[in-house]
Amino acid sequence: MPRPVAIATFLPGPWGPVHLAATNRGVVALEWLADGSSFEARVRRRLGGQIQPASSAAATDRRLEHLRIAAVALRALFAGRPPAALPAFDLADRPVWDRDVLLEVSRLEWGETASYGEIARRIGAPRAARAVGGAVGRNPIGLLIPCHRVIASDGSLGGYGGDAWGSHEERLAIKRDLLLREGVTTRTAGR
Repeated sequence: MPRPVAIATFLPGPWGPVHLAATNRGVVALEWLADGSSFEARVRRRLGGQIQPASSAAATDRRLEHLRIAAVALRALFAGRPPAALPAFDLADRPVWDRDVLLEVSRLEWGETASYGEIARRIGAPRAARAVGGAVGRNPIGLLIPCHRVIASDGSLGGYGGDAWGSHEERLAIKRDLLLREGVTTRTAGR
């Protein structure tokens, strides 16, 4: 059965407007560097559900509460402070592998990093660092599920954002900026 979602573009971010979608279970999608109509189309295609603007939802709608908590958390992150709370996440449509990886990534604390290989070991697949990178690159709730905290084993940035937006250099600059907001510096690859 399709899950209706609430859509909100309610928060300017350092790299452009942040678009969020939530189901009754939790935040299901987050994007920036995208326009609202493209974001809505991707969410509709992914979930097969109706898109309801947040402005038309009843004040007591659980989806609005997930979006409100997400907004507060994002404002803290953008200001360089750890969020006091995170919203619930809805990853029900993701493959089991992706859910396992993203759940482990969501456990990384503010200012903590882990390598792709370390995440693989934590979920019981020690030889699957590249597959972890793939799952992290498909993270539909970036920033809130902090894939920017997953770095290469040599302490350099690794990758960021799959191929979803911007150039490779732009994506790495954003990852570096996010980590700096948390007090984390990384190495330059190969040094």
